[in-house]
Amino acid sequence: MVVTESISFSTQGNGEIVDITEQVARKVADSELNDGTVTIFSPSATSSLTTLEYESGAVHDLQALLDRLVPQDIEYRHNLRWRDGNGHSHVRAALFGASLTVPFVNKRLTLGTWQQLVFLDFDVRPHDRELVLQMLGE
Repeated sequence: MVVTESISFSTQGNGEIVDITEQVARKVADSELNDGTVTIFSPSATSSLTTLEYESGAVHDLQALLDRLVPQDIEYRHNLRWRDGNGHSHVRAALFGASLTVPFVNKRLTLGTWQQLVFLDFDVRPHDRELVLQMLGE
């Protein structure tokens, strides 16, 4: 059986990292499914999904790494073409990807003790975001 849901929230952009674990876990628990997988998809070219120990040190470290790897203040051809200043946002999003799949058993995500699901918003402005959750299971 396939069940499709969504979760919505607002972000400030600029590298904000949002813990979405509880929202996803609630959708899985409330579904008709006991065991399966949930795929979380971000229909956005300037955001991504990954797992992270969601605590201030790890969040800061990831943001600092991205600032070193894909700095905002260098020339991006995307910015030259569109003049929207978010060329780095697209490159950062491409590094992580737009989806994440997690197994669940007995209506519970099979995450590690220190592992949370996080949404990464790389755009340069605030957004109202909506993620698609597609659960496959029985």
